[in-house]
Amino acid sequence: MKTLGLLGGMSWESTVTYYQLLNRMTRERLGGLHSARLLLWSFDFAEIEAHQASGDWAAATAMMVDAAKRLEDGGAEGLVICTNTMHKMADDVQAALSIPLIHIAEATGAALSEAGCKRPLLLATRYTMEQAFYRGRLETHFDLQPMVPDQAGRDLVHTIIYEELCRGIVSDASRQAYLGVVAEAEQQGADSVIFGCTEVGLLLSQHHLNLRAFDTTVLHAQAALDFALS
Repeated sequence: MKTLGLLGGMSWESTVTYYQLLNRMTRERLGGLHSARLLLWSFDFAEIEAHQASGDWAAATAMMVDAAKRLEDGGAEGLVICTNTMHKMADDVQAALSIPLIHIAEATGAALSEAGCKRPLLLATRYTMEQAFYRGRLETHFDLQPMVPDQAGRDLVHTIIYEELCRGIVSDASRQAYLGVVAEAEQQGADSVIFGCTEVGLLLSQHHLNLRAFDTTVLHAQAALDFALS
């Protein structure tokens, strides 16, 4: 089993989910007392969020590259960035390493393509919904047509992520608000929903939705474990 290096703490609420998924799936695949071989770097998310909010992506990239190198030096054989948004600097992080980075959008796009879905609604942070680094990868690598909510919807989805989910707050009112965004997208032709922030799965699951749901945290963990066991 290869050792995976996890860049977590963005937020730690979903990093917990990664840790649980990787260990549970390892036990399911290998049986007995097996668990995943993991190294974890957990950021102070307040520092990361401050760089996001100010648009200082260069500073955020420097932090990510430094932490990734530390994980590689510590023995990691593959890298997992435990967040969708910070894949904005995935190419820069990969360029600084000699180990492979398991990309969350690649895992998500492959699952969508396999399921025959073409027009997924992307629920994510404002950065992931509005910038090209994630949507563009789905478009160019997988010929998908990702949809995003309108401005009011994007503001709502983003605010709930940062003000609630990243703080461990899960409310039915926010769940209903998200479902309203999904219902509007379904009327506009969405055929599926991407939980495009690793915290969205804390609020929604497949049984809440009519459309097919793709939880990026689960898909990313599966892809990472496939690599670790290859």
